Amino acid sequence: MYSYKTSGTCSQEILFDVDGGKLRSVKFIRGCVGNTQGVARLAEGRDVDEVIALLEGVQCRNGTSCPDQLAKALKAYKAGELN
Repeated sequence: MYSYKTSGTCSQEILFDVDGGKLRSVKFIRGCVGNTQGVARLAEGRDVDEVIALLEGVQCRNGTSCPDQLAKALKAYKAGELN
């Protein structure tokens, strides 16, 4: 399970796993529960690159959003920056 500390959003952290290039077990810590659960359900099972392409640049406030932060988390994962 990977952990990404978010910035500029109501959510504080995103937990996720990747299996065979597919996003699995997405969970946002804090944030708008309905919205973050919806984003997580829609993203799970999709290819990591597909999720990045869909969500990168979505804005809510502070120039980012929870979906955008998930895209940033996945980019950090691909760059080997997460444990």
